[in-house]
Amino acid sequence: MELSLATRAVAGHTVLEVGGEVDVYTAPRLRQLLLEVHESGARHVVVDLGRVDFLDSTGLGVLVGALKRLRAAGGTFRLVCSREPLLKIFRITALDQVFPLYDSVESAIAADPDAASAQ
Repeated sequence: MELSLATRAVAGHTVLEVGGEVDVYTAPRLRQLLLEVHESGARHVVVDLGRVDFLDSTGLGVLVGALKRLRAAGGTFRLVCSREPLLKIFRITALDQVFPLYDSVESAIAADPDAASAQ
């Protein structure tokens, strides 16, 4: 399956909607878009994994790298993930202790009320 990527702005956040499979073949595209988002000045990013069917360790590495870049810049990085197969991956790798995980874009944005005024 292909990877689909789309961005939109919501309440001071850049929301990246990801769909399909994030694996060794498609993760470089996700990495490139996350770098472009960061380099454009976005400091509050929400990645919506709601349409992701598969996520491997390469994809997890891309997400960890983006989290580190945004934190170093004083920003926030939140994941929307409500699908049990993906949640299981985050629990097994203990990344559920690293990433703020939310069940909707709205709840991820609501958890960061100062971001809307910061951008």
